[in-house]
Order: sequence, then C-alpha cells, then structure tokens
Amino acid sequence: MPRPRAVAAVLMATLLCALASACAGGSGPVTAGRPAVSLAASDHLGGAPVYVAQERGLWSAEGIDATVTTQPTGRDALNAVLGGQAQLGVVGDLPAVTAALGGRDLRIVADLSRFSDWRLLTRTDRQITGFAALKGRRIGVPQGTNVEYALSRMLGSVQLTAADVTVVNLAPNQVTPALARGDIDAGVTFPSFYDAARTTLGERYAELPFTGYTARTLLVAGPKATEETTAAVLRTLLRAQRAIGDDPAGARQAVVAQSKGALHAGYVDGYQPRYTYGATLGPELLAQLEEEAAWAKAAQNLPGAADRAALLRYLNPGPLTALDPAAVTVR
Repeated sequence: MPRPRAVAAVLMATLLCALASACAGGSGPVTAGRPAVSLAASDHLGGAPVYVAQERGLWSAEGIDATVTTQPTGRDALNAVLGGQAQLGVVGDLPAVTAALGGRDLRIVADLSRFSDWRLLTRTDRQITGFAALKGRRIGVPQGTNVEYALSRMLGSVQLTAADVTVVNLAPNQVTPALARGDIDAGVTFPSFYDAARTTLGERYAELPFTGYTARTLLVAGPKATEETTAAVLRTLLRAQRAIGDDPAGARQAVVAQSKGALHAGYVDGYQPRYTYGATLGPELLAQLEEEAAWAKAAQNLPGAADRAALLRYLNPGPLTALDPAAVTVR
C-alpha cells in the first residue's frame, strides 16, 4: 500500500504539470526568461520584415518565443489582435483608423513601410481610359482594407465619390475572376494579384496607374500586449528591416520562402523595391490618419472623434523612442 507522503508527492507533481501546461496555452513549453509573443501578419510586402525575421531566426536571436499567424488581409490581422488571438499585428492604416474610431483598445507602435504604386484593373472592352470614366460603373474592391481607401482617392482625383459608382465587396482574390466573368467593370485589389489579372485577362487586360495614395503598414499592439513584448517585437522587426537594406536580394528570397507559395518570386522581385521600409512615427502619418478618419466617418458613418488630438492618443511612441529616438518626430 503506498505511503501517504509518496502519494502526496505524486499528486503535487501532477498538479504542477497541469498548471505548467495551462500556462503554456497548450502550445508547448515556454522557455524561462524569454517572452512569449503572438503576432498576426498578412500576405503583403508591407510586412516583409516579419517574413525575414521568420526565415532568418531573428525572433529567437532576440530572445523571443514568437508565434506568427498569417491572415488574408491586414483587416483580418487586426481582428485577430482585437479578438485576443494575437498580442500584436501588422496591419494597414485604414483598418487601424476604423478601429480607433470605434474606440477599440489598440495602440499604433510604428509606421513600418510605405507604398504608393497602385493600379485600377479593368478590361479593354470596358473602354475605361481615365478615372472619370468610372462614373456609373461596377467596381470590385475588398471593403474595410487600404484598397477601399485607394479607390476613394482614385475617384476623388476626378471629383467622384462612391455614390457615383456601384461598389462590389469582393475578397482580394475574387477581383480577377469577377473581371474575367464581366461581373464588374473594374477592380482594385492588392498588388500581389496584379500579375494574375494580367495573365487571366490576356489581351483584354488594361490598367490605370495611380500614385495619389501612400499606403502605410503599421505595427499595432492590442489589449494583451505588454510594453515588454511590444518592445521585443519592434526590436526584432527593426533588425529585419536592416537586413532588407543590407541584402535586398537575400531578403526577397526570404520573403518568397516564408510565404509558402502565397507570393511568387517574380512579384516579390518586381514590387518589394517599390516599398520604403523603416520604422517611424511622424507628423505625416498622423496627418494621413486624420484624413482617413474624416473619410471613414463620412463614407461609413463611423462614430468617434477624427481630430488630431483624439488620434494622437492611439499612438504609443515609447518603444520606438527607446530603440531609435530620431525616428519619432510626432508631437
């Protein structure tokens, strides 16, 4: 018959094991002294530093146990942060603005990259040779993403609004098939789908370039992010950005490898050089957020204050200031 002291020891060991498993969230052991971080990203080149960090093992090199999930869009990545599935996210500027207008618990930690080489995709038989010709047309766009705001800027460049067209809400990968079927007259989607549209439509393919909107990729922290984990993630992404600058070709290879087929080498080689990388928090970002907030309130009837002071409260400059004080110029 087992002795009472031995039975107690076994029970205590079992309890400690169960508690350890619960603390680890069922995802494996947590290394002592290394912060466990969950990050939601998306399949676009604005978040290339995340891919580079993954491919080159920079998370562990910076002393982090990182779990990175890839979402279809920055909007989905933001929802993962707000829903508590991730502590931090790499998202577009418009989803961050709409979350701020909704009073959600998030902080913008850094402006990671900028991109302004957009295309309106269409077909030659639709005879859309300028943005003014979009009036009365059906336009496909993934609503709630930066792409929707890009469309608004295209329309605004010729004094049109969404009320002058029929906006069709499509997933990013649905714009090309809808164009091919003739369900829409034009579409705006993420640059990673431009080549697919060109290939699918062949001789019918047509496009209108647009550089009147600079999309920004932001690092945001949600309600479950601590200052320690936020600083650790930002420190790693800054290191990855330096790697992109030091070895652009190698960084592109890392992005292709980590995308697991979502991003093709030809696209990455052609478009990654068109992104400007480098973490900042500047007045240009705040001015753009203010413009987008005003548009979102008017176009989507969103609540919340859109003024500079209200949006400034959603910035958390502390982590970037600690790592690179010169990069923080917003006041």
